[in-house]
Amino acid sequence: MENLGFIRDKLDIKILILFILEKLPRPVEPVTLSDLALFDGGFTWFDYTDCLAELIQTGHVAEEKGKYAITDKGRRNVNTVSSSLPYTVRAKAERLAAPVAAAMRRASMIETAVEPGPKDGRVLSLRLSDGVGEIVSLRLAVPDEEQARAMEGRFRADAEGIYNRIIGLLTED
Repeated sequence: MENLGFIRDKLDIKILILFILEKLPRPVEPVTLSDLALFDGGFTWFDYTDCLAELIQTGHVAEEKGKYAITDKGRRNVNTVSSSLPYTVRAKAERLAAPVAAAMRRASMIETAVEPGPKDGRVLSLRLSDGVGEIVSLRLAVPDEEQARAMEGRFRADAEGIYNRIIGLLTED
């Protein structure tokens, strides 16, 4: 069966991997990177893993705590050669990477921690930043780990909405 995608040779696969990594603000999980890269259909998972291994070996990609990130060397090279990828491939890669990048940026602005508290309770720390600085920080005494984790999950899911409700409560007449 013939491959139908635009990307077929190893150099193009490597450029595509670097192009995708360059669009992401933080290191990415292996499964997310493979999902983003394998949209073209012109190459196999085995081709992809071989090219990724070579990019790591040559210092274009770094593996950090089980995640992948583009290096400065990779960034310089992809900025020089990315125009060699077909426009449709670049456009689709950008479209696929955009929501992942947005989720990464949002996640980096939310910090939570659960620490031991008084009398077998927990202390839940919640922080939200706007990318420039911290805009809210809360420390709450919570009766147990289960409740702390539930509250932590709710904050991560709707930190902006919670912040807006707090501001609304504090500023209403």
